[in-house]
Amino acid sequence: MRIAIASDHAAFELKAELRDWLMEEGHEVADLGPDTPDSVDYPDFGYRLANVIADGTAQRGIALCGSGLGISMSVNRHPALRCALVSEPLSARLAREHNDANCLAIGARLTGTDMAKACVAAFLATEFAAGRHQRRVDKLSDPQIEDRS
Repeated sequence: MRIAIASDHAAFELKAELRDWLMEEGHEVADLGPDTPDSVDYPDFGYRLANVIADGTAQRGIALCGSGLGISMSVNRHPALRCALVSEPLSARLAREHNDANCLAIGARLTGTDMAKACVAAFLATEFAAGRHQRRVDKLSDPQIEDRS
């Protein structure tokens, strides 16, 4: 799978650990930065990540910052993105299964490396269930869709 990963300075080390682990697992990984642990603005990297997922360059994304909140908000500003902030594997699995999340956000200051790997593994291993969930997911990208129930 083609996976893009981006962070801010607070998650620089976790990004490097997850990038290397994902490559060891056989995934193609695009590291979108930053390239140093110097202070950066998380929206710049969140927007960069959103664009490569939306244009199909990557199939899934991993967004990291100190809490996971800021970068997930920036990623979710793109209408084609569904970025789920998680801290444990069940939420990561449900984000894919029920919400067709195409990006996962994790807070590096709140989630350890082993738990982050477990979240990413659950996210990547889970398929979207579609069915009854599809209508709701469609509304996430197009709020003009009327409720027909």
